[in-house]
Amino acid sequence: MSGEAGAPVSDAGGATTRRRGRPPRTESAGTRDRILTTAREEFSERGYEKTSVRGIAKAAGVDPALVHHYFGTKEQVFAAAVEVAFAPALEVPGAIADGPLAEVGERLTRFILGVWENPATRTPLLAILRSAVNNETAAAVFRRLIADQVLYRVAAQLDLPDAELRVELAAAQLVGCAMLRYVVKLEPLASADAEQIVARLAPVVQGHLTGP
Repeated sequence: MSGEAGAPVSDAGGATTRRRGRPPRTESAGTRDRILTTAREEFSERGYEKTSVRGIAKAAGVDPALVHHYFGTKEQVFAAAVEVAFAPALEVPGAIADGPLAEVGERLTRFILGVWENPATRTPLLAILRSAVNNETAAAVFRRLIADQVLYRVAAQLDLPDAELRVELAAAQLVGCAMLRYVVKLEPLASADAEQIVARLAPVVQGHLTGP
């Protein structure tokens, strides 16, 4: 009788081997995290088109079947990597809900700038963005996640005409600033004090969100 997938089985000589497939339950969380971390690194270094499930598996030291087991297709692996990289930004709707609408521009600006200011959250953001801007499939995954998890939820809180357009314009303002400051590193923006940027940018973001 064959053993359970991933369970030890004995060959004819009595040696114990492990079937290919799922790892033991005690290994699952660590294996999944290792695959996801490796996938993010592979997408960052190689781009979406040149990254493969087989390459991710090899770099992570696992069988390709495990990558498919945990995540599915390459597109689904990328979606999972995006979600992890953008996890801090996905908290935006909750972060801006606590306070008056008249101050939502400052709360949103301060929150987004804080995510980019922190190297621990900025590094994976930049890594995954490099794949998204160079491939339409990757860009579509990124758009779905940001639209569904952030923009539409923020728009629902505004309860104003053209709420989705307002939120997208505010996001464009903030993302454009982040790209120039942290990616292009255009001076003097790159070296400006964060509080100075918040003071200048927040009223513009507020205007997009609640202005006429």
